[in-house]
Amino acid sequence: MKVQVRVFAGSRRVEVNGQGEFLKVYLTAPPLDGRANDALIEVLARHFSVRRSAISIIKGLKSRDKIISIETI
Repeated sequence: MKVQVRVFAGSRRVEVNGQGEFLKVYLTAPPLDGRANDALIEVLARHFSVRRSAISIIKGLKSRDKIISIETI
């Protein structure tokens, strides 16, 4: 499954909002040295109840707009 995500790094809360295939993800991690990407994978793994290794960033490693691939069973 592919999901479009807009990341708000450096936020005061950790939250996942969205409709359909577009998600807004708020993270407290700063957008430095890949910390926000690591936090994004962790939050999405909990949100979709999958392993961290089942989630990968396909496009947008250095952008706030990303395309995420989630492997499902």
